[in-house]
Amino acid sequence: MKAIAKGAEPASLPRHRMKLNCDYDNYPDKDALRRALVTEQRGICCYCMGRIRSGPDTMKIEHWHCQTKHPTEQLKYRNLLGACLGGHGQPWHLQHCDTRKGDDDIRWNPADPAHRIETRIRYEMDGSIRSDDTAFDKELDTVLNLNLPRLKNNRKGVLDGILGWWRQERGRGSVSRSRLKRECDYRVGGIGELEPFCQVTVWWIEQRLERKPA
Repeated sequence: MKAIAKGAEPASLPRHRMKLNCDYDNYPDKDALRRALVTEQRGICCYCMGRIRSGPDTMKIEHWHCQTKHPTEQLKYRNLLGACLGGHGQPWHLQHCDTRKGDDDIRWNPADPAHRIETRIRYEMDGSIRSDDTAFDKELDTVLNLNLPRLKNNRKGVLDGILGWWRQERGRGSVSRSRLKRECDYRVGGIGELEPFCQVTVWWIEQRLERKPA
């Protein structure tokens, strides 16, 4: 899971909030909302970090605080995230992200800087996503189903890739902090789309940086 820097909301959203009897269902400009969410998330799902594209059949608009329990937040932009389809239409055990979450809530919002989402997540070499926060760790498993075998395998592939890079670099000599930082910047710096599951690589590099003297 990667922290999301919220950008400007579509101009149509605050206009809609000023109308009488406004709600999410009667908001007419969801295409603009999808585009804004995908752009600020740089093309990856708010939860699993898989690829998302702007369109009603290629992504979902997620409410971090669900609409049923938090109706006053249904049009708040900070509460709105872009999610993948999450196995929509598949059996329950194959669903994940927003599709699996439904009307449940989770403890931490990746779009809230105060929640520091990236500090609450770690990865194991088999691709598992974990948290030292016991309640959140359970939510990753049961509410979001982020340890679905397919998602674990995708993350493991990313970890195997960065390990291969590390071994290659080590074969040429010691890997400096500056080299590690450049690799991290290469993965998430700049603008435009991010690679799916990129934060797994960033997390791994940051673990190495913590072990190296400044």
